[in-house]
Amino acid sequence: MTGRLVRLGAMPVWSAAFQPLELRRDARSTRRTGADRYRLALLLEGEAFITCGRRETRLRAGDFYCDDGLRPHEIRTGPVRAVGAVVPEALLPLPRDSAHRVLGHRIPGRDRVAPLLARFLTQIMEHTGAYRPADGPRLGTVLSSLVAALLARAAEPDPCPPLGPRAPLTPLIMAFIQQRLDDPELTPQSIAAAHGISLSYLHRLFEDESETVAAFVRRRRLERARFDLADPAQAATPVHAVAARWGFTRATDFARAFRAAYGLTPGDFRKYSHGFRGRIAT
Repeated sequence: MTGRLVRLGAMPVWSAAFQPLELRRDARSTRRTGADRYRLALLLEGEAFITCGRRETRLRAGDFYCDDGLRPHEIRTGPVRAVGAVVPEALLPLPRDSAHRVLGHRIPGRDRVAPLLARFLTQIMEHTGAYRPADGPRLGTVLSSLVAALLARAAEPDPCPPLGPRAPLTPLIMAFIQQRLDDPELTPQSIAAAHGISLSYLHRLFEDESETVAAFVRRRRLERARFDLADPAQAATPVHAVAARWGFTRATDFARAFRAAYGLTPGDFRKYSHGFRGRIAT
């Protein structure tokens, strides 16, 4: 086997080439790995078979595979080349139940998000010398967001586009929200008024989505704040200032919402994401 390993903040990223391989992980070895991180692999060349319980998954070049290392499994490959990453659960901006729906399943590389993540991983491993030490945590935030997007799409495939007059308005409202996340007065009432519709009609529009309009605003604000907290260039900015920047007028409300979404307090998340600031190199 030949391989390389780099760190993007708290996230190891690897590339490796294997000769024909057989690997078996039993219950004892999987227990040692813990339940706090996801292991993602992208097969670049060759073919692999992963057996977990009674299910055998066949991977071809371009396919992703993700697991948490908790279930006994067996891997068989021919000559293969792959890249991958290990993402701590606390740094993945995705509800645990969404991620767990796709663990142990093949994720086809033709999905619209998959090529973005594939290019990101391969370019990181091919051009490690082009990055500065401070780039690591920032690139780690990008990586965790791309992994979350891939797993979310795999867990919940896009439904058929809704029909009728409501369909074109929802994307416009979402874009409006994205542009005004820093406005503390951004509320369902102000959003409805800005688009000349009633509050009840706004709520009906979001019935076709996976979350309410208020939940959408809160999630997008938390994602922006999370990005800033992971940025080492903003390490001196107080947490309450980051919260206020993204529309949270009360620091306690921000801390409660952040912990509910990511399982860590904002301060602990910042320490965790800055905890591995070594150079990006093998």
